[in-house]
Amino acid sequence: MDLKDLRKDFGKESFDEQKLGEEPLIPLKQWITFAVEQKIPESNAMVLSTCANKKPSSRIVLLKELTDDGRLIFYTDYSSRKGKELAANPNASLLFFWYQLERQIRIEGTVSKVEEVLSETYFNSRPVESRVSAIVSKQSESVESLDKLIAERAFLLENPDKIKRPQRWGGYALKPDRIEFWQGGKYRMHHRIVFERNGMVWKKSRLAP
Repeated sequence: MDLKDLRKDFGKESFDEQKLGEEPLIPLKQWITFAVEQKIPESNAMVLSTCANKKPSSRIVLLKELTDDGRLIFYTDYSSRKGKELAANPNASLLFFWYQLERQIRIEGTVSKVEEVLSETYFNSRPVESRVSAIVSKQSESVESLDKLIAERAFLLENPDKIKRPQRWGGYALKPDRIEFWQGGKYRMHHRIVFERNGMVWKKSRLAP
């Protein structure tokens, strides 16, 4: 497979570094909000990368809340591979990429479980079909067959009183200590502005593309 000639020149949008300000949480919210407003498909999708035993792994998760203090919240199965890796090493990264906007955001920080009340509230707000799937699917574990999962789903749908959040399912929050804003530039002269936390202060710098 020859892919060396596949390329796209970026730079259709102007870039004003000053609009990012001197701390990253405001532009972080602005860029995510803008992607949603532009109706980018799965605009809240982000790559979550974890690393346990010096072996990195990545997968897509969905951002469900950006708190006022900058925590990024997503929900999953605590007993899944990602959950076990986060228990072993809470340092993780998130990556948003919006091709249509020629933008990406790289975020690094530490992850912790959210309060149970948040997990409970969000779980109960989901469509019943999604709640049932979360209950019967022990994420990342081997399954006997798809038919068995379908049968378990059918049983719960017929017995709604048994639809309760399992303790193994809930939210995580990543607290950033490094955020990099990237916007495509012409001739591969991309714009990379990084903010790194030093205590309560953020240090801002431009990186070579």
